[in-house]
Amino acid sequence: MEQALVTIPLTKLAIAFIPVVLVLLILARWSLPQKRTLHALVRMLVQLLLVGYALSYLFASDNAWIIGSLLLVMVLFSTYIALNNIESPQKSLFSSAFLAIFISSFIVLFVITQGVLHLEPWHQAKTLVPLAGMVFANGMNSVSLCGERFYAELNRGEPYQKSRNIAFKASMIPNVNALFAVGIVSLPGMMTGQILAGVSPFIAARYQIMVMCMVFASAGLASAIFLVLNKAKPQ
Repeated sequence: MEQALVTIPLTKLAIAFIPVVLVLLILARWSLPQKRTLHALVRMLVQLLLVGYALSYLFASDNAWIIGSLLLVMVLFSTYIALNNIESPQKSLFSSAFLAIFISSFIVLFVITQGVLHLEPWHQAKTLVPLAGMVFANGMNSVSLCGERFYAELNRGEPYQKSRNIAFKASMIPNVNALFAVGIVSLPGMMTGQILAGVSPFIAARYQIMVMCMVFASAGLASAIFLVLNKAKPQ
């Protein structure tokens, strides 16, 4: 008998922070910086609580302009976050990072929503927004990883082509590892969520295959576009 997904009371949700506190205690005990971690945890909590209310409105909306504007804002924020860890001699990498995430995400989302899911209308928020979030997040992480490694190699005196190849390979490590581990070491988010919601594991597996292709491609394309766009810029 399938079990319905239970609603988690806020009092029970607080229990999930117990192991989080343990990690914070380790940081304090080892005299490691805690400010950024605490900031990230608070932002996560506030953002997810707020987004629950916002998505209820967005999912009920049939306005393509509202959905398109939301996607643009998501790309802008993912670009800003991606550049936080990149130490570059250039004044700004925003345009190349933005284009890398935007172009790669557009390609992947178009293929998935129109080729695989035949989403109608294209701006159906309940499907498009969660998928876009996965794609933007992977593009963001890949640009951050490849950018940091790319400029580290350039600062060591390596030529562009070697720096590019090393950076691209490094940025793809998390996604390649995920491909090896999926189904054996881990059951990723979408598949786990669907199984908890009572969907057949066979159906959930198909959706997860789609997602794995989607995030792998978005990461690789975003890294490649970012590195190519920065080829002609003075170092």
